[in-house]
Amino acid sequence: MPYELIAILMFSTMMLMLLTGQRVFGAIGFVAVMAALLLWGDRGGYDLGFSAAMKLMKWYPLLTLPMFIFMGYVLSESKIADDLYKMFHVWMGGLNGGLAIGTIGLMVLISAMNGLSVAGMAIGATIALPELLKRGYDKKMVTGVIQAGSSLGILVPPSVVLVLFAMIARQPVGQLWLAGVVPGLMMAAMFIAYIAIRCRINPALGPSLPPEERDVPLGEKLALLRAGLLPIGIFAAMMVPFVNGWTSLVESSAIGALTAFAVAVLKGRMTREVFETSVRSTLGITCMFMWIILAAMAFGAVFDGLGAVKAIENLFTERLGLNPWMILILMQLSFILMGTFLDDTAMLVIVAPLYVPLVGALGFDLIWYGVLYTITTQIAYMTPPFGYNLFLMRAMAPPEITLRDIYGSILPFVLVMVAALSIIMTFPQIALWLPEYVYNK
Repeated sequence: MPYELIAILMFSTMMLMLLTGQRVFGAIGFVAVMAALLLWGDRGGYDLGFSAAMKLMKWYPLLTLPMFIFMGYVLSESKIADDLYKMFHVWMGGLNGGLAIGTIGLMVLISAMNGLSVAGMAIGATIALPELLKRGYDKKMVTGVIQAGSSLGILVPPSVVLVLFAMIARQPVGQLWLAGVVPGLMMAAMFIAYIAIRCRINPALGPSLPPEERDVPLGEKLALLRAGLLPIGIFAAMMVPFVNGWTSLVESSAIGALTAFAVAVLKGRMTREVFETSVRSTLGITCMFMWIILAAMAFGAVFDGLGAVKAIENLFTERLGLNPWMILILMQLSFILMGTFLDDTAMLVIVAPLYVPLVGALGFDLIWYGVLYTITTQIAYMTPPFGYNLFLMRAMAPPEITLRDIYGSILPFVLVMVAALSIIMTFPQIALWLPEYVYNK
């Protein structure tokens, strides 16, 4: 049987299993090991899975994963994120759209604490959404703000998704995280600019707070500022030593986790319940990602053995005559299509064995491509009709916000993200400047 046909059968079998509701790692790992057994017999098939597991266990940077997840859960479960929103409420409430702008700021800081978009969505929907609706903000505006802001969680470091990309693409996690900093902040700034312009043109979309709500004593304002900026201090304590080369990435992740834990203890918020919830959630998320990485490595090993990557490259470049940029754009469009029914990790695991080596063979930088992939998946699971984030938002939103409202809310922010993606594709140094500066230093 031709290798191309084997590759197509593997993909179609995997997609069929996913459509039946199987877990992502189970479907991918099963297809990988069964294909290896059929192709290379008992010894080759078993060795493939065992070898993938050993590579995973020996990958030292993977230790950052539980550290950052624990840090994020400690800060969110201990309600330190609530202090952030109170700070934005007081300091930004006097502007038209000020609370929506503050919500984007909240999402950026939550992203820097957690690295998961679901966490940002949950915090935004439970803390910010009720406050924005109560103060007369347009419901389409606020649902779009929360969905767009939460998407920053997989781009702003410490992004858990970029850890997964690093493992599959065999790229340094530290460089990928640094590559996400400037694009993530640029996208947040573009969201803020859009909100400010829309609310200036139409103040009814985001009315300013009445004077009695924002006129608080200066001492109370400064106290809220200190409490709200505390997570920034934790992030700085973790990242400054790493950027200056004083600590490794794993050591910095441990500093972040310990600092967050110490802050929660000193503020009297580290209860037994908070600690138990944080540890259980950390264990669950970490194990899920480890299983996904293991399945992806096994699947990738089969494709390496088949030579499928070379076959796909020849199909695009020789038979179809496409240039590298056309191939890259087709890849990005395929992510948007898959995002209608898959989440970001599933998309990466399914196509990474083909796309990542192909991108390298076409002469593109894999660190830069990691940022492009992340932004594209952000767009993908906010795009109707079946965007992943759209249904998460519907599950968390109050009854008065309909699915039609949610669909209508996201289009302007998707256009902003497409503009950001185009800018980064045109000017790769936006993503590559910071990692090159830090690592060359």
